[in-house]
Amino acid sequence: MAGKSPQGKVNLVNLTKSDYRGAPSTLCQGCGHNSIASQIIAACYEMNIIPENVVKFSGIGCSSKSPTYFLGRSFGFNGLHGRMPPLATGAMFGDTSLLGIGLSGDGDTASIGMGHFKHVMRRNLPLVYIVENNGVYGLTKGQFSATAEIGLSLKKQGTNLYMPVDIAAEAVASNATFVARSFAGDPKQVKELIKAAFSHKGIAILDIISPCVSFNNREDSHHSYKWGKLHESALHELSYVPPKEEIMVEYEKGELKDVEMHDGSLIRLRKLGKDYDPTDRAAALRALEEANKNQELLTGLIYIDTSHPSLFDMYDLPDEALNRLTPDRIRPTKESIDKINALMF
Repeated sequence: MAGKSPQGKVNLVNLTKSDYRGAPSTLCQGCGHNSIASQIIAACYEMNIIPENVVKFSGIGCSSKSPTYFLGRSFGFNGLHGRMPPLATGAMFGDTSLLGIGLSGDGDTASIGMGHFKHVMRRNLPLVYIVENNGVYGLTKGQFSATAEIGLSLKKQGTNLYMPVDIAAEAVASNATFVARSFAGDPKQVKELIKAAFSHKGIAILDIISPCVSFNNREDSHHSYKWGKLHESALHELSYVPPKEEIMVEYEKGELKDVEMHDGSLIRLRKLGKDYDPTDRAAALRALEEANKNQELLTGLIYIDTSHPSLFDMYDLPDEALNRLTPDRIRPTKESIDKINALMF
């Protein structure tokens, strides 16, 4: 029976919100990564996801410690620096029924891991890929990362001389089928985007600006809380509508746009002063370029394509999970080997 406190209230799979938590965080107090972990917990609880049906992946860095702090009942694998995408690809092939979520950072993704980041997008692996982006290597005392803005000056690090990598723009250019950006200081938007990402049948890239309170929270830094709150420009008001839930028609001012996901759920967008279509890839690139030029933090669903087949749709996979097939079903027969050899020689 559900208790009186919110933590005691059960969802449709008879779990409380506490069942979605992980170990206590060892990150700095006020770190944006902790806020993101809280929204992952909330999203999975509200979507009635069974934790054992989720597998977590990460690389190296503060961000890659984050999976420890949510979904403690889920399996997870903390891999090498920048190698989270291929690790996730292999594991997800082992059992395509699982939901995958990968946590990475701006260094783990946009520096050492950039090559793997590019390939996991073009392959359209069904994976929620969250980049916790703070512009520094927080775990090794605050060196500039590839996403730090040019001209940023930090104590003991000097001034950054290089142009930044725009993770959202890289994702759109690399044909990712779901690209969004958010800000850890906007938890409602973060949660709705995570819900939508879990329902997308393909790669879902979430570039979340997550301020580092220890090494990169100067008021003029583009990865700080103050700059984010002052410069955030939301493309739309975003809400996730689960499948089978009654859809209520709203008659308030402002146009509504429903984007149907593969599982029948909807992302409902209400435009906020921008005539923007998230299914237009060219428009997405233009919007990102304009926002960078105007020094705006453009947030929301930037691009989505629900028509492209996922990586698993491209292969003739059996219904049973590959990691549960017995050796006699995996090994080719002598007859099949002889037939192949006859064709080759």
